[in-house]
Amino acid sequence: MRSSIKRKFTEMANKEKKNDVLRLPSELLYGNEIDALKIEDEKEKKPAGWQLSPKAVLKFIVGGKTTGLNITPKYIGHNRLVEIAIATLLTDRSLLLIGEPGTAKSWLSENLTAAICGDSAKVIQGTAGTGEEHIRYSWNYAMLLANGPSDEALIKSPIYRAMETGSVARFEEISRCASEVQDALISIMSEKTIAIPELNKEIPAKRGFSIIATANTRDRGVNDMSSALKRRFNIIVLPPPADLATEVSIVSKRVAEISANYKLKAALPSAESVEKIVTIFRELRRGATLDDKQKLKSPSGVISTAEAISLITNSMALAASFGNGSISDEDLAAGLQGAVVKDEEKDKIVWKEYLENVMKKRGAAWRGLYNTCSEINTI
Repeated sequence: MRSSIKRKFTEMANKEKKNDVLRLPSELLYGNEIDALKIEDEKEKKPAGWQLSPKAVLKFIVGGKTTGLNITPKYIGHNRLVEIAIATLLTDRSLLLIGEPGTAKSWLSENLTAAICGDSAKVIQGTAGTGEEHIRYSWNYAMLLANGPSDEALIKSPIYRAMETGSVARFEEISRCASEVQDALISIMSEKTIAIPELNKEIPAKRGFSIIATANTRDRGVNDMSSALKRRFNIIVLPPPADLATEVSIVSKRVAEISANYKLKAALPSAESVEKIVTIFRELRRGATLDDKQKLKSPSGVISTAEAISLITNSMALAASFGNGSISDEDLAAGLQGAVVKDEEKDKIVWKEYLENVMKKRGAAWRGLYNTCSEINTI
């Protein structure tokens, strides 16, 4: 009796703790789905270091049904690409996800890792300031100076910890790192060890170790990956959503999830509002109207699916805080101005031409949004 009461209080405390966190990792956000898949998957043979079989990982990512629970799709796109990604992680090859900003590279990477090993937190965020020590290891310098090199003074990188435990490490925006930092991965991926000469030892990778890296095609000119490093990855290019309906579905789903997590006190956007935003983004992104009857200039910034999700989520926040709780044309227009006009001199002209030559001619359904956008663009 006491143990059941204690367990109940522990569950309540954990739930309350989760509610205080701004953003939950996928293994906690979708923990009930992973648990349901574990039960269904109990008799299936699993690769070393994996908590689910490859088929269960696929179901977690693309969605499906399990006993008493619907598995929500985490990635809406080509299922074959997800199958190839999972198959890659079954081998000694690492995985590189490439695509334009907003093609769900990081989201797919996180959810794959959550499903495979239940820990998506072993992550390196690539930046211009990322050094080789972020990939291998560093030292607690106070302990190093006091006692010299020791296991206690060693600070393990996420990749080091993944090798130790036989799990998956994530490397976000790898092309933003300097070339020499990127190439520190070559020996790790080839030899599957990390050498620590200060301690005269090597750390071998346990079975199940792998790396999922992501890179934006827009960042290709920042620090292009060497051929030697590319050869050690299986590369999958994630395309933008294939059509308007698919992108609308993605945006609607993610907006609903994010607004629930942020507890925004506003109604979810109408299908018409989402379709308008996605239509604008798709047309500006491709440099032509959806019917291909009119060529358009594209703005200098990124007009991605992720930007559309962010815009609508922010519009919900505006409607909840300063409106009547329903997204208005004014709320959407405020977000559109910031999303499209990144370069004040060039993008403002591009946006004005789109308003006058495309949106204005779309009739009464677009009239309110056109008027508000035009008013803001003249400020």
